[in-house]
Amino acid sequence: MSPAQCDLSLSLQNVLAYVDLSLHFFSLELSLLLSFHSKATKVLSLTIKSKAKEAFFLVVICKKKEEEDMPGIRGPSEYSQEPPRDPCFKVNAKEPFNAEPPRSALVSSYVTPVHLFYKRNHGPIPIVDHIENYSVAVTGLIDNPKMLFIKDIRSLPKYNVTATLQCAGNRRTAMSKVRNVRGVGWDVSAIGNAVWGGAKLADVLELLGIPKLTGFTTLGGRHVEFVSVDRCKEENGGPYKASIPLSQATNPDADVLLAYEMNGEILNRDHGFPLRVVVPGVIGARSVKWLDSINLLAEECQGFFMQKDYKMFPPSVNWDNINWSSRRPQMDFPVQSAICSLEDVQMVRPGKVSIKGYAVSGGGRGIERVDISMDGGKSWVEASRTQKPGRDYISEHNSSDKWAWVLFEATFDVSQSTEVIAKAVDSAANVQPENVESVWNLRGVLNTSWHRVLLRLGHSNL
Repeated sequence: MSPAQCDLSLSLQNVLAYVDLSLHFFSLELSLLLSFHSKATKVLSLTIKSKAKEAFFLVVICKKKEEEDMPGIRGPSEYSQEPPRDPCFKVNAKEPFNAEPPRSALVSSYVTPVHLFYKRNHGPIPIVDHIENYSVAVTGLIDNPKMLFIKDIRSLPKYNVTATLQCAGNRRTAMSKVRNVRGVGWDVSAIGNAVWGGAKLADVLELLGIPKLTGFTTLGGRHVEFVSVDRCKEENGGPYKASIPLSQATNPDADVLLAYEMNGEILNRDHGFPLRVVVPGVIGARSVKWLDSINLLAEECQGFFMQKDYKMFPPSVNWDNINWSSRRPQMDFPVQSAICSLEDVQMVRPGKVSIKGYAVSGGGRGIERVDISMDGGKSWVEASRTQKPGRDYISEHNSSDKWAWVLFEATFDVSQSTEVIAKAVDSAANVQPENVESVWNLRGVLNTSWHRVLLRLGHSNL
């Protein structure tokens, strides 16, 4: 019997019985092969791989059949069973649900509370029916394909990684004021900092025979694709998917996680329960939620959000002349900062005003400084930077969280209406561009221009 001939009415128990019988006959074949000694080595190797893969795919096929009757997790086609959300959120799109907290909430603590972490979705939130049936298939260009259950992931060493996730469309609304862009409108709060708990992807892949610090598998796999349970219209009803290079996935220092906790609690539905990927230092689109499968590929993922979205184009490109294949998928996010203690136009009383916000850079780069101008950019003052309360922040020092934002603060005497500007410089001396016009692009991604707010004297509680 071959996988193609498998009767999908078979139960998993029957399939395992078949596998046992198959292995019995295989042991007889093995005895015969060994009688030919070295001449049989190649044949033996091929036979072992063939039998192992046949057994694995039989289990996968018939397990999927059982999951159709009693799925572990499923992606619904409508929005009637969405989870509850905090009423303070600014809702930018209802279906799918995309929302951000008030900007002032972001600077209330270094670690963003789960209920205030931005929501970025491309379809209805998946529903977990039978957690004991949930598993992740690891397939593709790998010698040892396997089905992993939550207990398998939890059996590996657990790591807690503090990392900032940011939607590539953060600050899109400001970019759309220059010229029209396509996409969900976001203010400055499509970003959050959390402590993610889970197993390192490098350990998971090593469990399957792929060594750490590996750039390719023996079968030619060079990219790791993550496929979600959720369904989205951009994939014509198919699953959301994204990929990262295998060299990044197998690097323990890259801290890529299969996460099952957020801020010390089990992931909630909005943020990927029961298992998600967290790729620190990279745009949030690559941190796939509700993980369904992991595939080893020769080329990067060909999904919509890798090939026809989240790419950086110059201002000269429009929807008539765009060539998606001319740009690589965006990975690391550029240096970014935003003022969160003030709205875009803020009434204040004369006197001292505190300027607070966040600054972050991708790729593990630290924040070297944050500059604040109270006169529209004519002069600058360096703001203080903190991460963990009571501890000095030093860029790229081992005492600092390399994947996380810093919070900045500076206090000024205000006696007249003025424009306040914030700009950050990272440890590689990358600095935010002065004007949004220079980074405008038709999808409105990666608006990292100087952040500006207008202070007006008047009656205020500040």
